[in-house]
Amino acid sequence: MKIKLLIAAIITSSLITGCTKQLEVTPVSEITNAIYWKAEGDVTGYLTGIYSDFRGLMNSTYFFEDRGDAFIPGLEGSATEAYEQNLTNLNAPLWTNHYNLVHHTNLVLKYGPGIPFGDQAKKDRTIAEAYTLRAYIYFLLTKNWGKVPIVLLPTESDNVPFPARDAEAAVLSQILDDLEKAIALFPDASFPNKNRISKNVAQAIKADVLLWKAKVHNGGEADLNAALGAVDAAMAGLSLQTNFQDIFATDKKKNSEISWALHFQRDERSDQYGSRLKPRDIFVSSAANKDLLAFAKNGARSVYSPSPKIEAAYAANDKRKAWSVIRAVDNGGATIGVFDNKFRGTLHTDDRYYDNDIIMYRLGDLLLTKAEILAALNRPEEAITELEKIRNRAGTGVYPGGRGKDAVEKEIFNERFRELFFELKRWHDIVRFHYAGTIDAYTEVPKLVGKTIPLFFPIRKTQIDLNPLLEQTEGYNN
Repeated sequence: MKIKLLIAAIITSSLITGCTKQLEVTPVSEITNAIYWKAEGDVTGYLTGIYSDFRGLMNSTYFFEDRGDAFIPGLEGSATEAYEQNLTNLNAPLWTNHYNLVHHTNLVLKYGPGIPFGDQAKKDRTIAEAYTLRAYIYFLLTKNWGKVPIVLLPTESDNVPFPARDAEAAVLSQILDDLEKAIALFPDASFPNKNRISKNVAQAIKADVLLWKAKVHNGGEADLNAALGAVDAAMAGLSLQTNFQDIFATDKKKNSEISWALHFQRDERSDQYGSRLKPRDIFVSSAANKDLLAFAKNGARSVYSPSPKIEAAYAANDKRKAWSVIRAVDNGGATIGVFDNKFRGTLHTDDRYYDNDIIMYRLGDLLLTKAEILAALNRPEEAITELEKIRNRAGTGVYPGGRGKDAVEKEIFNERFRELFFELKRWHDIVRFHYAGTIDAYTEVPKLVGKTIPLFFPIRKTQIDLNPLLEQTEGYNN
């Protein structure tokens, strides 16, 4: 049972299958450490499998949008407990998939450095990617659960002691240590493949981590200044798309604004998470604007709809609104449904397939991160300069509001809502700005009004039953 609690020691085909066709990794039915770690291809192929499983982890709104304020129930399906803010120790999400990925990156980091490569730069990049992936997964863990166990070695037998939850400070320190190792190893700051982590991406994650540390865990000015340097490095080589909709176009996937995106293509993997806010054809067959809707016969499931709050967040002249939210209306102008319009997929002769890449980082996000850091450093005028780069593209122009720190921080929070709707950023933005005192999550999120549920997730009781060293998240009952 111990090994099941952490992660299986034997790696099965679930790691390797589902990798992108362009990387041509041969599926392997069962691989054991005793016979596997022999050659360069073992390491690079294994890392490709990790990316595939990581994409599966990210292909969901559960941890990223469901607890926020961007959704309301859609035309079909049921909302999650996270959306309802009804989490308990009985229905809590499991972190098994997160630690499965931690285990796999630990294997690469244990065995990879001892395996000879034909090109040292390729080896350094491979190990750097593994460090960055581990750092990012731990960042997801601590953003969702706060205190989490730090496991830095692969679980290769059942003779492993149970781990306890480590303090957030220790987790963040480990994340930053991994990122520094990665940044030092990357041979250059280029983007050889935007579907993979680069040095610039490691810098973007570092900026995110330091900003989280500063705002959620009372870090100081040094963290903010380090975050500022990291976000500047992360933006090198990127440029804004002139037209907002081009960021998400499936024929422009690796455009100049994107730093890192997770690859999708037809028949290579099931639909991207955007399909969850799209209508099936039968629901919009009578729509007067049917030809403008990204409906499908299969795949589409309007489990959620964009909320009235996100619709109202866009000014009338905001060019982003039409490319973020779309209403299906009948011939009389009555609304049939409201849907996401960012991730439209690709229309084929037989059906529409939702094959948009999952955008992890792009310049629009990074510019607003820089603005947020500058505002936190009490440099609001400089923050406004970065903010207006986003507003100018959106067509909303010069920022007309208050120039003080508090007003600018609130506007950055609102601008991130408009710019990054449905890009898996909103819930953690809410948590970060809540702890910084900019907003109150319990009035910002309709489903939190009148509730006292913690902003971090509980641990499932069954996990605690298996590992008595795990203490329940503060605010939940064991």
